Amino acid sequence: MMKRNTLVLLVAALGLSFSVHAQEAKVGSIKVENAYTRATVPGQQVAGGFMKIENKGAADQLVSASSPVAGEVQLHEMAMDGNVMKMRQVKDIAVPAGGAVELKPGGLHLMFMNIKAPLTAGETVPVKLKFAKAGEVEVKMPVNAMGNPGAGHGGAMKH
Repeated sequence: MMKRNTLVLLVAALGLSFSVHAQEAKVGSIKVENAYTRATVPGQQVAGGFMKIENKGAADQLVSASSPVAGEVQLHEMAMDGNVMKMRQVKDIAVPAGGAVELKPGGLHLMFMNIKAPLTAGETVPVKLKFAKAGEVEVKMPVNAMGNPGAGHGGAMKH
């Protein structure tokens, strides 16, 4: 009886630990963590997606992303060209061997286009990421309140 109770407690604790870290996901040698997006207002058609992607294996590339909340999810890069902030779609995002890449405001990020309904703080957004070598993984991205940069990232993102 004691072993069974211990097992029940262990299973319950594991279940709780997975729900707390819903924004983390793994596929092959790729680990996605600290994923989030921000709440939107009615009529807002775009939103950014941010995360850290760690790679314990050979070099890989994030080649696409999709989500049922948006008509399209693009891979984007934001950069300064003199005093002008420019944004452009990129065909892939390199994930270096034994390294990491951060998708964050003001740099590389996901761009949710043609959002179907406002993203509400407290929700989670399912996002499927496709890597050239590691394959596909679904990440549950928490929606943070507007003005909350989340996961230690500062700055506001404007499109």
